[in-house]
Amino acid sequence: MNIELLAEDFCHHAKYIRGVSEQTLKRYRQNISNFSRASKINHISDVNQKKVQSYFLKGRVVKNWTPQTYRTYYMSLLVFFRWCVKHQYLTENYVKEIEIPKIPKSLPKKLTQQQASLILEVAYNYPYTQTYLRYRNHALFSMFLFTGLRRSELLNLKLTDVDVENHTVFVKGKGDKDRIIPLNTKLVHSLERYLVERKKKKKTCSEFFTSSNRNSGFTDQGLKKTILMMRKSTGIYFKAHQLRHTFATLMLEGGCDIFSLSKMMGHSDIKTTTIYLSATAEHLRSQVVKHPMNATF
Repeated sequence: MNIELLAEDFCHHAKYIRGVSEQTLKRYRQNISNFSRASKINHISDVNQKKVQSYFLKGRVVKNWTPQTYRTYYMSLLVFFRWCVKHQYLTENYVKEIEIPKIPKSLPKKLTQQQASLILEVAYNYPYTQTYLRYRNHALFSMFLFTGLRRSELLNLKLTDVDVENHTVFVKGKGDKDRIIPLNTKLVHSLERYLVERKKKKKTCSEFFTSSNRNSGFTDQGLKKTILMMRKSTGIYFKAHQLRHTFATLMLEGGCDIFSLSKMMGHSDIKTTTIYLSATAEHLRSQVVKHPMNATF
């Protein structure tokens, strides 16, 4: 059977049976397609151990894949071939025998408190052509920095998810791990100003953050352009995910406990959250003074 058609059947199963996200489906399609083109495979019956090993070796040696990129391709093909074996399109999962390079534990890149404050300041004072953009962009960057939402989570927020009155936001997280995050006073104030302006602009779509010139949700492309504008205006190079890292490290520096932070970040394993402990020297300094012999001579 044609591997591209089979990949579509697999993605259909992944979406409606396993309930994976659109982002994951996109990654599956791209990675399976890249494998079939690079290995010159049209039919699933042409897949064998040698071709799979050659594909990963060339990726690492010739294309200089990082360990993370290697792992991304590995996981996509692993679940695809597992599905093929289950439905008897393959006799065995050839990816299972492939070794995975060790992923280095690098510290997450974050912004300083001063840089984060500058972004919010410029987001508000930028010479926009519309008042709506001022309040929306300030609320948008405030939401990133005060809640630690992922890019997809922020763009998928619905108007009904944000409860300004009770200072909470409901987040449908990665892997269907829903959570509720409390909102601080500064963020609530920014959201209230945005909602007033949103109403004036007669935005009635269900998405919380909307396009300036259409009655529809703010897009990923629109967010990229807004971040690019902020980079140029502030002189600070950052990506959306760095704002999430910044939230985590600033929360720890402010005294938040690791368990509460893990819940707010939507991590399924608290070990994922502990990497932020190493990312902030300020937090470590605040902890080292707790040594019982610190006050003795």
